[in-house]
Amino acid sequence: MESIQELFRIGIGPSSSHTMGPRRAAELFRERNPSAASFRVKLYGSLAATGRGHLTDAAIKSALVPLPLEIIWKPERVLPLHPNGMRFEALSADGRTLARWEVYSVGGGALRDKDSPPDRQDLYDLTTMRLILEQCKQTGQALWEYVESREGPELWEHLREVWTVMQAAIERGLHAEGVLPGGLGLARKSWAFYRKASLSGPVLQRAGLVSAYALAVSEENASGGRIVTAPTCGSSGIVPAVMRYLQEVLNCSDEAVLRALATAGLIGNLAKQNASISGAEVGCQGEVGVACAMAAGAAAQLLGGTARQIEYAAEMGLEHNLGLTCDPVAGLVQIPCIERNAFAAAQALACADYALFTDGSHRISYDDVVAVMRETGHALPSLYRETSGGGLAAAYQRRRNRKLAAANLATPPVDPAPTNGG
Repeated sequence: MESIQELFRIGIGPSSSHTMGPRRAAELFRERNPSAASFRVKLYGSLAATGRGHLTDAAIKSALVPLPLEIIWKPERVLPLHPNGMRFEALSADGRTLARWEVYSVGGGALRDKDSPPDRQDLYDLTTMRLILEQCKQTGQALWEYVESREGPELWEHLREVWTVMQAAIERGLHAEGVLPGGLGLARKSWAFYRKASLSGPVLQRAGLVSAYALAVSEENASGGRIVTAPTCGSSGIVPAVMRYLQEVLNCSDEAVLRALATAGLIGNLAKQNASISGAEVGCQGEVGVACAMAAGAAAQLLGGTARQIEYAAEMGLEHNLGLTCDPVAGLVQIPCIERNAFAAAQALACADYALFTDGSHRISYDDVVAVMRETGHALPSLYRETSGGGLAAAYQRRRNRKLAAANLATPPVDPAPTNGG
């Protein structure tokens, strides 16, 4: 299992799989082919279906500029290893193909090709929560201490930068107003939530503040701002919102937050290793569901929970998001993604509270739910796995078509202009 530094990636939104991954692939391919005069890229499956809304073409162009680039969209075809497939070609000045590369953007900004995942280094010998909990019981380690033992002390420098970027995204989002780009006419809401929550009593403040923080990061992501994948761009608001809220309420140190982030990273890493964090592969349960589990486990730790209670909170965070579809309207990471971050952040806190009211005993383990999430995701029709071909995306398009049809019927026909000689 890889380092959690590969899970918490710092980059530019709006999508880890559709913008960050393709941009990184284009950069790698260009480095390997410095003599190329131009490039051709074919996008397949989900990358082609929602790539324009996710700015996939812009991300690839930014990595290859100023060289000429041809992009070919093939949404009807899916390559064998993953729905987010790409084929890069480097071309000579006379049009000859110098090199080809078939690569996949598998979620969270990570890449994989047919030979092996590029730049992969496995640090963890244990890849299930059950085995990790057993080892922690034997050694007396907390979950975050187990992570440190596998990653080394340099982990904290990365997590400190991660927390800095998360907080900066919250601050920018809280103070930004206006309409989000993309054509849906969706207004930013985080600043209004924050203002109203600040003026509310304690009953409403918790829901208002955690929602405001989640919305702030999600709106920054939708605007192409700098965020942290946690575990993806589309779910990037959940973990920072919960961490920010609890740090304020509990008055805990940055060190305590970093340790909670280490535990959150472990929870997300196990889902990535044993299932998927790609919406194109398993639906939004792999993005928002896993993020909810990460935030719930981290929250339980900050609230003083035991390792078993942390695992229970994470299990509930994912269990109650099973079957969550990925059907972004117009291929944009806005509807339902932004609201979904706010609801999942509140849900994560509820899961942590529930777990702490128990002794941590429960029948379904986190490992069980991760396995079921994988099975459920593979059973979902492709319409509900980041293609914008079904669900809310289709409902929005049907309503838009009805409005256009009604507007056309309401417009009186225009008489043709008279011609000379009548």
